Amino acid sequence: MQQHFGDFIKQSRMALSEARGQQYSLRQVAGRAGLEPSYLSKIERGLADPPGEEAITRLALELELDADMLLALAGRVSSELQSIIRKRPLLFASMLRELKDAPDTAILRVVREVRDGNW
Repeated sequence: MQQHFGDFIKQSRMALSEARGQQYSLRQVAGRAGLEPSYLSKIERGLADPPGEEAITRLALELELDADMLLALAGRVSSELQSIIRKRPLLFASMLRELKDAPDTAILRVVREVRDGNW
């Protein structure tokens, strides 16, 4: 079962508090991410939809999370990735469909080959 965005934010905030030995209160995290504390509270409780890309990116930075992963959990794709996909939509759609059931090791191998230029 897929984890709810708000639950993940709350769990990440609490885990960071525990790991750092300092409090990452809802109010503090909201303030540093440029959100109203009441809005972040509603997000964490599943009473509000996830915020926009910029706010999610700020939350990811504050909670030491990957922004693309957090955007995906919110059901979104970064504007940067959307731009890349729009350049070759059929090719990227085909690639993603082919890789959807591939093990992580196979996908990482493809990424390394592309990154290293080993065609």
